[in-house]
Amino acid sequence: MPEVRDPEVRQPGGEPLLQVRDLTVRYASDEGPVTAVDGISFDVGPGETLGIVGESGSGKSAASMALMGLLPRSAEVTGSVRLRGRELLGLADGRMREIRGRHIAVIFQDALSALNPMMTVGAQLTEAVLVHHPDRTARELRRRAEELFDLVGIASAATRLDQYPHEFSGGMRQRALIAMGIANDPDILIADEPTTALDVTVQAQVLDVIERVQQGTGTAVLLITHDLGVVAGLADRVMVMYAGAKLEEGPVESIFYEPAHPYTSGLLAALPRVDRRTGRLHPIPGQPPLPHSRPAGCPFQPRCAHADPGVCSSVTSATSATTQVSPGHTTNCVRVHEIASVGR
Repeated sequence: MPEVRDPEVRQPGGEPLLQVRDLTVRYASDEGPVTAVDGISFDVGPGETLGIVGESGSGKSAASMALMGLLPRSAEVTGSVRLRGRELLGLADGRMREIRGRHIAVIFQDALSALNPMMTVGAQLTEAVLVHHPDRTARELRRRAEELFDLVGIASAATRLDQYPHEFSGGMRQRALIAMGIANDPDILIADEPTTALDVTVQAQVLDVIERVQQGTGTAVLLITHDLGVVAGLADRVMVMYAGAKLEEGPVESIFYEPAHPYTSGLLAALPRVDRRTGRLHPIPGQPPLPHSRPAGCPFQPRCAHADPGVCSSVTSATSATTQVSPGHTTNCVRVHEIASVGR
């Protein structure tokens, strides 16, 4: 089991900074409407890190892009996304541009694609600041860019700012994206698979940068990843997604040590652990359903060893079966108490 973040390190508090309710994202396809995100709800508090985990295709990135207003116009997005009480869904593009980068920012997973190869990294960084602070002078922008490079751990900032993305290593490019993300002191930073393309050593360094930046600025972080080890070390709370639906949510230590949904238990059983007597992993059998052919009721039931077709197919949606397991810990398994009584 990965080392789980100590809940005493920081206790987020106060009113929710971000409130998401019944967020649904649908696309048109040749096979008919496809639901990428199926009515998920969650809150993020000031200075908190919420980890969103799940297999590829679970809807993690679609949800984050919906928050940013970056989905294509053809996507149908419904529900509610409120940042400091202000509704974001339905805002005009001009209004959303004022919010992106200034109040809610994103770190993309592919730094090489996210950075413009024809511009120096410094020019791109100062541009991110200038769009929200047009009154700043060139000297002020340069000073701010150097401060940001120092903050994310890029040495020789004065020289590096004049270099192009191809002159940076993968880890340095990711640090540069973090610098761009925090350039305007946003309320929330969305980190979408920020370490996927990096080796283990650089991955640890980048995650350490995100944590240090968060502690220094108080920014809330929405950490999207398929890597449970990353979530264990960085998140305060975890939301588990599958086939567009939220299946479980709770404090990181509760999710890792007392998982309530069979899918979460399956993810943890497939995780390499040093405390196991055998090195054998236990993968979840089967494959996630195709977006246009999801089963009725709980989307995980075809792969679930505890499924009761008569019961699990009858729920109207995954969210309709929400049950509180412990304070702050909920699961959307309709059979959670029966499973717990017989053991896993």
